[in-house]
Amino acid sequence: MDTFMVVATFKPDTDMAEVFAVVTDEVAQVEVLKASGRMGSGHVSMSRRTVFLEIFAADTTAAAETVRTLPMAKWWDLDVYPCPAPTPPTAS
Repeated sequence: MDTFMVVATFKPDTDMAEVFAVVTDEVAQVEVLKASGRMGSGHVSMSRRTVFLEIFAADTTAAAETVRTLPMAKWWDLDVYPCPAPTPPTAS
């Protein structure tokens, strides 16, 4: 499994009342993903309408699929960034 940072931004036409209505379901699914080792930390910047998710997956497609299991994902545009572990330089 590789590590990815997924930056999820709320689409401009999002009705935030609808978003807040699924918070309980969102929290429950986050716990499922964490328990299964598919998600690490998550951070929300409501003032920027952006969510930052640490996702563990085989590739960028699998990382995006993991995020799409979250109830709020239907209101998000996703950018998936691979975060590979640094590789030490090789000796010459």
